Amino acid sequence: QVQLVESGGGLVQAGGSLRLSCAASGRTFSSYAMGWFRQAPGKEREFVAAISVSGGNTYYIDSVKGRFTISRDNAKNTVYLQTKSLKPEDTAVYYCRRIATMTGTTYAIDRWGQGTQVTVSS
Repeated sequence: QVQLVESGGGLVQAGGSLRLSCAASGRTFSSYAMGWFRQAPGKEREFVAAISVSGGNTYYIDSVKGRFTISRDNAKNTVYLQTKSLKPEDTAVYYCRRIATMTGTTYAIDRWGQGTQVTVSS
């Protein structure tokens, strides 16, 4: 099991940007694809973006394409989500997880972290 700690959220105006970070414990981080997810108030958690083990392949849901960029630094055991042109509908708690597929399948053994709150004001 990998322990993950998300950070970097905050309150921004529409059009602003934030860089989210996810720090992982353990020596196996570089062996797994990673994903970012989010959960808006009153809504189900949704998969947002994925990055392959090497970082060479990425995937985004349509609503964030061109605005969000996922990246990773395996030497630092960290995955990032750079966001820009933020919209009020991006308001959510953002989480990272190990993923088994590039479409966001997670490992049942892992637990959700506390996440980091992103609030976008109009």
